[in-house]
Parts: sequence; structure tokens; C-alpha cells
Amino acid sequence: MASEEELFASVDALLEEEPHLPPPAERARLREAAGITQARLATALKTTTQSVKNWENGRSEPKSPRLDAYQRLLNGWAAKYPAHGAASAAATPPAASSAPSASAVETADALQAPAGPARPATRPAAASRRPAAKKAVQPAADPRFPHGPLGVLDGDGSAYGVGGIVLDCPATTIPELVEWTLRESGLGAAKLNRYGKDSDPLIVLTAAAAVKLGLPERLEGHEQRRSLRLPEDHPVVKQVAKAKWQLTQRGFGPWPRIYRKAQGRERQCVQLAILSWDALDERSWPGVSEMEPADIARVLGVYAQRVITPRGSTAVSGLELMTALRPPTKAVQDPATGNWVSGHNPGSLGTEPMDPAPPEATPEHPVVVNSGWTGGFLNEEAYQWVRSVDTLTDEECTLPFAVGLDLNTAFLAAAARLVVGLSAPDHFHAPTFNPKIPGSWLVDLSHIDLDPRLPSPFTPDGTRPAGPAWYQTHTVAYAQELGYDVHPIEAYLRRETGAYLDPWHDRLKTAYVDTLAGLGVTRDLDDRQFLAAMEQHKQSDPAMAAVLSAIKATVKGGVGKLRERPQGKSYTEGETWPALQRPTWRPDIRAAVISKARVNMHRKLRNMATMTGLYPLAVLSDCVVYPSPGESPLDFLPYAASGKPQPGGFRLGPTPGLAKLEGVQTMLWAVDLMEQGYNPARHIKGGDAVLDEGE
Repeated sequence: MASEEELFASVDALLEEEPHLPPPAERARLREAAGITQARLATALKTTTQSVKNWENGRSEPKSPRLDAYQRLLNGWAAKYPAHGAASAAATPPAASSAPSASAVETADALQAPAGPARPATRPAAASRRPAAKKAVQPAADPRFPHGPLGVLDGDGSAYGVGGIVLDCPATTIPELVEWTLRESGLGAAKLNRYGKDSDPLIVLTAAAAVKLGLPERLEGHEQRRSLRLPEDHPVVKQVAKAKWQLTQRGFGPWPRIYRKAQGRERQCVQLAILSWDALDERSWPGVSEMEPADIARVLGVYAQRVITPRGSTAVSGLELMTALRPPTKAVQDPATGNWVSGHNPGSLGTEPMDPAPPEATPEHPVVVNSGWTGGFLNEEAYQWVRSVDTLTDEECTLPFAVGLDLNTAFLAAAARLVVGLSAPDHFHAPTFNPKIPGSWLVDLSHIDLDPRLPSPFTPDGTRPAGPAWYQTHTVAYAQELGYDVHPIEAYLRRETGAYLDPWHDRLKTAYVDTLAGLGVTRDLDDRQFLAAMEQHKQSDPAMAAVLSAIKATVKGGVGKLRERPQGKSYTEGETWPALQRPTWRPDIRAAVISKARVNMHRKLRNMATMTGLYPLAVLSDCVVYPSPGESPLDFLPYAASGKPQPGGFRLGPTPGLAKLEGVQTMLWAVDLMEQGYNPARHIKGGDAVLDEGE
């Protein structure tokens, strides 16, 4: 018969094989009963205060040898401070520690002590492998991605997610990080369209995390910043290759994408963003790179929830969003075999790149160089116009102020219900103009004589056309709207059409309006309240103000990417460049958006002149400057007797296409700039704002 000593030795061996911890709420109770702070416990176990918080909230579990030491401590406390009326901690099934009940999580949150000095506190959140409570930013509802779309990794191995979730990441190399992200993190996001693909998880690396994983803190080189990447012989690049992972063509730069070939429907791809390599451009994400990891996760999490999980710059994300909402393919049944195969998704741009018509291309494009095209190009660009000082009246010059109005996301407003071509262009000679057919028309509009106090609607610089030129459909249709006959000489038109950008517009509009509303600028405000709210909105929550900035940059950058030019000094005219391999390289769609936006602007300028007798001083893209008797737009905008804004002119409000105050200067200041040939709209805000179409 076995002795008592042998039996105890066998039991101890079993216990040592698989240590079981009490549930998270009990861990917190025992520590508090012993009068020990989280910071002091962290010091004893040689870990961080945040890790202790994670263990007590069920966000993560310690690993051996720390697990054994923690269990021994808890067992000792349990003997000293038993729970009244509760079952023994030792009898708790192991599943309780990995998936605590909602009540246990709530108890843990109630007992949670303030964060110690070792790490800034995250926003309180109940989180285990499944989010248990409603949060300000709700993680993905898809059970495959319980921890939301992304994590921000710090140098101590904590990955901060949306809603305050913090995960322990044990990875010490990039391949280990990729494996952990795909197999253990619970990160990712569901597809935005039933025919699309799930969004790959994003891991954002702080400078400390990058160094810990073997990367240089800064990425230096002589090339343009956006083309910088690690050399092929860098140890990390070799590690990735040795582990049988691959990098996309853009290599290991600020936004590396690491993948293996998909197995069936299961994608194996992780997107990284390296903060200290300028992954988050300050112009699009103001102040975000300097935030704490939890706040960065909040900003990027809201953007991912409302727009898309970032895939690169806001311009790249804007383009990716188009494809995510209009996937090129869907499953169709082969009538011959009955099998399901990949087929074209109607309304999308398809999977193959499409050559533009010569006048829609850029001068260096192979279509132009190889054909010897000399017939001119579309010049559909945003306004950069300054009124001639000779047309200013004495009455205008005596007005005290120049007030700038800015149209909210003017390109986004132009994308609404915009019909664009989906098929290849066909060439026509002397066609009859049809405003419903998208395309490029060679037509002479030089005979149209308009008021010199307004810019011409047909040219970006506002000057009168000198002869026949290529125009997008909206520009020619506007000439017809003004009452002039148009007789195209030739045209490149597309037979298959559709409102390709509609879902893109709808998602970004909702994101813009919701984010602005979260900053206190809501649709129910009257014009005075709106102006007051806009003065303060960036101060109310800088993190959400950064999200708003990123949404606006996504719109302009996405439109700009439709005609991305070649990069690098070594490029030779006539060669292809990487952007041409995308079905979304569509300069004709970009031209349609900008043409419609410019026409919309001119229509408002004309209506304002009719209703108020006021003429602008300058226009820059979506900003217009007017002379004003007062410092507010309320001093010159047209209102009906009822107090409601007059339709047709500029109207204040928080939705795309409506206006906000851009800035106020003196009329003397504006006229002085105009006399020097400068555009007051560029500087009305008081800084050195520049036209940015994301190109």
C-alpha cells in the first residue's frame, strides 16, 4: 500500500502539471484582503502593474514560471482570507479563468484599484476572450474577432485594443508576432460586403516595440519618405523569409503587410504600422503618434469601425475602402457544370486594370507615349482662382472684412449619386452631347462669355477657355445648363455605367457626420450654435478631432489615388508604374468627381451673386472668400424672412457640401494679397494652408 508521503507527492505532481488559478474576481478580492496594491504585487512578481490589472480582469493569464509563483501566493491568501459562502477556489473549474461570467467581470471592475505609476491607465473595460460589456467603441460583433480590429503594441508586450482591452503579447520577433496575431490575439474585422474579404488584423508598433522586435527605431535613407524600406539583407527581413512568410511588393516599410498564401477561405495576413517610421502622417492624423498606446488604439479603432481598418496612408485606405465596398468578384454558378466559380460582381471595376482614353491619361502614360498622342488632356482640377483687383468696386473695398467659407468634404458631396464609366472607353467622332453618358468630350467653349467677377466654370484657374479642349461630362453639361449650345468634335465614352462610389460616399458621410456629432456639432443646431460649436470642437476631444481629420484626408486621398503618378527619380516616360496594375487606377473617375465639385461650387457662386449681389474675392478648391460687413458668415449669407437659409447659395451646417467658417481677415489684407498675385483663400485661416488632393 502506498504511503501518505507517496500519495501527496503524486497529487503535488498533478498540481504542478496544470496550475489552476481562481477566477479573476477572486484574484482581486484576495489581493485587496491582504492589503497589497497592484503595483506592489507587480514588483514582487517582476512584471508590470498593467499585467496584474489584466490578470484580475480576465484579459490575460500569466505564464510559467510567473504562473506558479502567482498561484502559490493566491493559495496562501485563500487560506488566510476565505470567501464567505463561496466555494473553494481550488474547486473552481479551469474554464472559469479563461471565460469569466459577466458578473465576475463586473465584480473585478468594481474592485479594480487605480493604475500605478508604471503605465498610464486605460479606459475601464470588461474584457476576456469575449467582450462582456458595452463599450464606447464596440469591438467587432463577429465572434471570430472578439478583441476588435487592431492592437497597439508597446515595449512591455502589452497590446492595447479598442474599448480598453489589453492583451499580453509574448512575441520577441516579427514572425512570432505574426503567429500570435493570427492564432491567439482574436483581432480582425468582418468584411464590409457579403462578397468581400475579412479585414486583416492591424498591429501598430510603438518605437519601443519596434526596437524590441529587432527593427531600427528610425528608418533612414535618401529616397522619398514614403518609399523607404528595410534592405533585403536586414535580419528581420531574413527572419520573415526563413519562417516562410512573404512581404508584399512595397517591402518592409512603414506599413508592411506580411502574409502566406490563403488556405481555402482562411486568409493568413497581418498588417503592421510602425509609428516611429512615420506610418501616421501628422497632416492626416494630427498628434496621434505622440499619444499613449491606449489613446492611439482608441483613435484608430474608431476609424476602423466607421471607415476601414487602416492599410497604409489615409489615401491608401480611401482606395481600399472602394474595393472593400464594391468587391470585384462574387461566387456564380457555372451553368455547364453546376459548380460555383468566381465571376464578375456587377457594379464593380472588375479584377483587371483598364487603359484610359489618351486624353484621360497623364503625359507619361504608355497609352500616350506609345501612340504619339498630341491631342491634349483633360484638365479637370479644383479651383485655384483669384479675382482681378480691377473688378473690385469702391463699395466692396470699403467693407471691413474678408470672410472665408469652406465646404465640408466637397469631393465627397460630389461623389453622391455620381454615375461613372465601368467599361473601357469607345471613341466617337462628332457625337451628339448626352449629359447622362460619362466620358471625355472635345468641345469648344471659348465663345461663352461670363461675368469676370466670377471664375470660369470650365478651367481650374478660372480663365476663359482659349479654344477646343477636353472636358468631363459634368463640365459640358453645365455649359448646357447655362443656356449655351455645345457641339462636341469627338469623345471617348463608356457604354457600361453605374454609381460605383455610392457605398463609399454613404459610409464616409456617415463617419464624418457621426464623428462631428461626437464633438458636439450636431445637425439640430441653428447657424449661430453651429458656428459656436465649430469654434470649440477640436478642443473638446483631440483624439476624435484626429479621427475627423483622418476621415477628411481619406476622402481627398482616395480621390487622388485614382490617378496616382509614378514615383522615384529613376522613372522614364512610357514605362508602366505599379499603380497602373490596379483596376482602381481610373483617372476618368477622379475627373468626374472634381468636375462635379467645381461645377457645384460655381453654381453656388452664381446663385449667391443673384441673391445678394456679392461676388467672391478668391476660390481655392473648396474654400471661397467673400467681402463682408461683419466678421461672421451670418453677416452676408442669404436668409429668407422666416430666418431659414435661402436654397441654392452657401449654407452653414455639418454635412458634406454645406459650409463652415474657414477664417476671417481684414479686407485690406485680402486686397494686398490679391495685388501681389497671392490667393487669399490659401491664407485666410491664418496659417500656410495648401491645396491637398492626396496626390
